[in-house]
Amino acid sequence: MKRPKLKKASKRLSCAKRYKIQKKVREHNRKLRKEAKKKGVSKRVKKDIGVPNSAPFKEEILREAEQRRLQVEEEKEKRRQAKKEQRAEKRKKEKEAASKAAEPTAKKARKDDNGTQSEKKPAPDRSSKHFLCAELNKVIDASDVVIEVLDARDPLGCRCPQLEEAVLQRGGTKKLLLVLNKIDLVPKETVERWIQCLQQEFPAVAFKASTQLRDGVVKAKKRRIVASNEVLDRSRGAVCFGNCCLAELLISYADKTQSEGSLRVGVVGFPNVGKSSIINSIKGSLACNVGIKRGTTKMMQEVHIAKNVKLIDSPGVVASPSNPPASMALRSLQVEEGGESVLEAVRNLLKQCDKTQIMLQYNIPDFRNSLEFLTLFAKKRGYLQKGGVPNTEQAATMFLADWTGAKLSYHCKAPENHSLPAYLSDAVVTEMQNGWNLNKIKTGNKETLKAVRFPNQASSIGFTSKGPTSGLLSVADIPEGKPGAAATEEAEQNEESSETETTEDSNKKEKAEKLQKKTIKKKKGNVRFQSVPIDISLSTAITDDAYDFNTDFK
Repeated sequence: MKRPKLKKASKRLSCAKRYKIQKKVREHNRKLRKEAKKKGVSKRVKKDIGVPNSAPFKEEILREAEQRRLQVEEEKEKRRQAKKEQRAEKRKKEKEAASKAAEPTAKKARKDDNGTQSEKKPAPDRSSKHFLCAELNKVIDASDVVIEVLDARDPLGCRCPQLEEAVLQRGGTKKLLLVLNKIDLVPKETVERWIQCLQQEFPAVAFKASTQLRDGVVKAKKRRIVASNEVLDRSRGAVCFGNCCLAELLISYADKTQSEGSLRVGVVGFPNVGKSSIINSIKGSLACNVGIKRGTTKMMQEVHIAKNVKLIDSPGVVASPSNPPASMALRSLQVEEGGESVLEAVRNLLKQCDKTQIMLQYNIPDFRNSLEFLTLFAKKRGYLQKGGVPNTEQAATMFLADWTGAKLSYHCKAPENHSLPAYLSDAVVTEMQNGWNLNKIKTGNKETLKAVRFPNQASSIGFTSKGPTSGLLSVADIPEGKPGAAATEEAEQNEESSETETTEDSNKKEKAEKLQKKTIKKKKGNVRFQSVPIDISLSTAITDDAYDFNTDFK
């Protein structure tokens, strides 16, 4: 007999039951949202608005986004493959270990002799001085024109005689060009004077790089209120000045000299002078990585700005340890490498400045030394640790970032009597100026100086320059002496003075203790408070807060 089919139970519910379930679900979800809001957790994913049609360079942005997506997928796939290989190797090792346990010792020794593998060479350290010097030499050899970028706040301290001499000794038709960057942080009269001094040696171009790059394109901030003076409004934005003059100068020079191939222009200089920012400003997009931390660029990178012009970004020049401490604080990477503490760098910088100008700039009262300045600066900015203790190290890093970055305005006076360095002569100067359109450089510098808004002389800090900073083009040039000889001498003098003070204090204390032992006499049943000689020295006045009973009981 055929078995009858059983009907499945219906999933239909009455409306009252269904509405009740829906109401409970809504209340549960509302409760979860409320708790998440209290905790500050939100699972809402922001919607990607995409790239609007009105955006410039839309195709390039979409192409870059697609490339990034493909790179992320490739990295994920590589990680998966690496994990699979690790598991396979782990299984293989376990099998080998199990098989080796059963094999005799003679076979094991034979296998070890035959199965030796050649060790792989470790990858070079990109932050080492060897690697940075090698990359810098590559840039100098590969470039037809070398642009030395100088910080307008201290142009003389940014010049490296060893670098300029190396470019001149390479021979051929190599040209050296100076670019004075960050002119918006220096008074106008100082910039004009420095341009006049530098043009007596090499062609000099005034430049103000763009500091704000958004979505890979250099843009000015949109303002609802248009200023009456157009120059002020343009200078406050992210617009760069001097890029048109420099680009046209390089293109015209390439048309004259390069019949075949493109002109290769190497951009060199000390860390944090703005080499990558200049390349990005000329290119008009974020082609090179830029960062506040010094030494962001580790390798040479080529960027095309025209059909016949190619810019080469380079790592910063390594400063020689024989330089003065103030120059090392501004130009070297010793703070990041751990060779010099941040507190020492701040102390060396404060010695080269006027105290009143520092007080006005940071709105800080009078201070006696660098440590007191950092404590006041930390309290002013709110850099406090647990218990309200000022964090002097954080304050020192921020102070150093102001000086090395494009924020603080300080200036050095140009020399009145100009003289050529030892490696330069009149013939070399004329040879370096040949081929360039000097009139175009002068007109371009005038237009740049008219457009930029400069700070007042009173609001800029006066800084004493220590002269040109010597750099290293090869690690063999490192002197045997320890870095910062002047700093070490000062430290030794301070240690000697502190040792003499401590010996004097200890002698005084010993004398006082001897006198106290002689004067105190023990008697039965009577207690007397003998007068004790009081040491009224600076150390005891500060450290000893004990109450003196001799003043009341005599």
